[in-house]
Amino acid sequence: MRQWSEVPGTARDALGALLSFAGGTGLYAAGLYSLIERGTEVPLTIRLAVLAPLCLLTMCRRRMPVLAMIIGLVPLLVDMWLGPSVPVWILYGDLIYASVLYSAQRASRITMVVWSVFSGLVVILTLVRTGDLRAVSIALIVVFAFIATPLWWANSVRTHKEIAGAERARAQALTLVAELDRRAAIADERTTMARDLHDVIAGHLSAIAIQSEAALGVMGRKEIDPAVTGIMRSIRTNSVSALQEMRTMIGLLRSDGGADEVAAPRRLAQLPILIDAARAAGISVRVRETLDGTELPSAVDQAAYRIVQEALTNAMKHAPGQEVEIEIGARDGELRLLVRNPMATLAVRRTENGAPHRGLINMRERTAALGGNFTAGPDSGRWEVLAHLPLSAASAS
Repeated sequence: MRQWSEVPGTARDALGALLSFAGGTGLYAAGLYSLIERGTEVPLTIRLAVLAPLCLLTMCRRRMPVLAMIIGLVPLLVDMWLGPSVPVWILYGDLIYASVLYSAQRASRITMVVWSVFSGLVVILTLVRTGDLRAVSIALIVVFAFIATPLWWANSVRTHKEIAGAERARAQALTLVAELDRRAAIADERTTMARDLHDVIAGHLSAIAIQSEAALGVMGRKEIDPAVTGIMRSIRTNSVSALQEMRTMIGLLRSDGGADEVAAPRRLAQLPILIDAARAAGISVRVRETLDGTELPSAVDQAAYRIVQEALTNAMKHAPGQEVEIEIGARDGELRLLVRNPMATLAVRRTENGAPHRGLINMRERTAALGGNFTAGPDSGRWEVLAHLPLSAASAS
């Protein structure tokens, strides 16, 4: 059996319109509809003719909420001229509710302001024209029941939906950050394994192959037992084969970054992949690069990528949904990196408390290792990460 929430909105609105017309007909037939003494002599057919257009308009309450509310003013004014009735005002209150809840944010605010002002004017005009406290009380009851309540209720539901949407976007951003951290950790581990295999095991195998080749050369000039020569050739063959297999394994471990890198496969050339992943999670990222073909040393290139990655990750964690600006440029013998984003309230509070951030520590250590300068902190309502890496750090690559 299908849940009510699984029924399409148009079907629910159509059923609601039918039930509203049936309920309004019952109230009119029972005589339980008049808000004031005037209008009780109006025929039932005329009342239903005024009620029917409002019931039809409720079928458009989700697709065209503001237009439905404006058109609904016509039967509402006719009903007020005949004598205000409860079914018409209930249905029009629902159109006000839908206009605040389903329309765009600007239209929703305008609707709330207009009807709030109108409600105040109705009460004031009733007091000025009649001077009757009973009439004023009735006006207050009508305004509160059929205007103020739909406005408050719709605004409350809309606020909760916006909060839920923001939390959903934050959860998606944190999920993406966790996935990026996991991939970075795996890549670092693979890089470490490749480096260890290359520097230690592959080095020993190369030494064995070279020394066995030299031993075979010496044995070729002397009379040596053929069994010993066969053993040395076997050592030579096995060491070369093992070295080739080891290089294949190293290539597989380094497959994410290319065959020419050993220590850190990720560089600024791979930055668009990271930015595309952030944009896919709903984060707006603007990048301005002015390298102008500058060739970066390997160590600077790798450190620059990691700094930008850490800064973008922190922005997604502490200010989800905010726009992130990234500037990369080379000038006067140094690489300048700038990442900034509007500060969220949580980020401001953590900064004021002075809590340590591991990401900031990592970025500062990477910059210091190359002899550069690093700063991070708030600036005019924005969080800025600025790093200057000297291009003369080629010796570190």
